[in-house]
Amino acid sequence: MAKKKEELDPETLELIQWCIEVEGFLVKGGATVEEAQDHIEEQIEWFTDLFYDGLTPEEAAKEALA
Repeated sequence: MAKKKEELDPETLELIQWCIEVEGFLVKGGATVEEAQDHIEEQIEWFTDLFYDGLTPEEAAKEALA
């Protein structure tokens, strides 16, 4: 029996897409892709707060690089 794929709600999908965009800005700012992904994973609660505070991915990346 195949395992049913878990559906993510639209808000979660939006957060994931936002984090992918943040990753791109972190890489533009000098991080490697791996460093950017690790940082987002380690600080996901902080990034989630920034997302809900309405920061753009670019603004969040600038905060992270500050």
